[in-house]
Amino acid sequence: MAPHSLTGTMSRQAVLIGSTGSSSRAYDWHRLHAAAIDSHLDRERRVLPLREPATRASKRLFDILASASLLALLSPLFLALAVLAKRDGGPVLFGHRRVGLRGRSFKCWKFRTMVPNAEAVLARLLASDPEARAEWERDFKLRDDPRITKVGRFLRTTSLDELPQLLNVLTGDMSLVGPRPIVQDEVRRYGAAFHDYARCRPGITGVWQISGRNDTGYGERVRLDRDYARNWSFLSDLRVLLRTPSAVLRRDGAY
Repeated sequence: MAPHSLTGTMSRQAVLIGSTGSSSRAYDWHRLHAAAIDSHLDRERRVLPLREPATRASKRLFDILASASLLALLSPLFLALAVLAKRDGGPVLFGHRRVGLRGRSFKCWKFRTMVPNAEAVLARLLASDPEARAEWERDFKLRDDPRITKVGRFLRTTSLDELPQLLNVLTGDMSLVGPRPIVQDEVRRYGAAFHDYARCRPGITGVWQISGRNDTGYGERVRLDRDYARNWSFLSDLRVLLRTPSAVLRRDGAY
């Protein structure tokens, strides 16, 4: 089977599967794995005509050098933020399972910004507040989230809670620039575009970050991630990095 017919068939299957319902059981997202497609193409000795960010040596080398330097440079800030996070009780860091390169699961690190019993608080809220439940189902986020501590809200609006992800970059689970890491329940919302997402290491920052973040609709977020994966260049990464500080200072869509 020719490569273009394979990818076309899988894309059509993905759309059909994604449209049959919201049930995660019915959604066979493994069909979308870039690894499955790429392994077939390797056997056929063919190459997809796309720049794949995850395989670019220049991107990975830059990630290693930059993350190591930033970890050393920002170590005093790390210590100060750790003290603040600890004052609210509970652990300093929080690791959450996210979907990364080739659909593999990894633990994404952040400074803890929520109360220790966050899952129970969320369950009670969604059970008692229909508007909050609708917002959660639409965006997987809450603008007025009762789980977030006072210190946590400061860390989130300034994006300082994401600094521990430099460790994820150093170990190869993430990149400085890329799509923001998603949870398993969000895979079905990407549909056929998950194939593009899975070609990248998730990023600490990215096109979505500098385009309004949570003020941007979810469909637009998916489109931005798809276009990034298909049109990646080292210069585009540098442009995103240069625009990130101003986006953080404006706090657009940060909550």
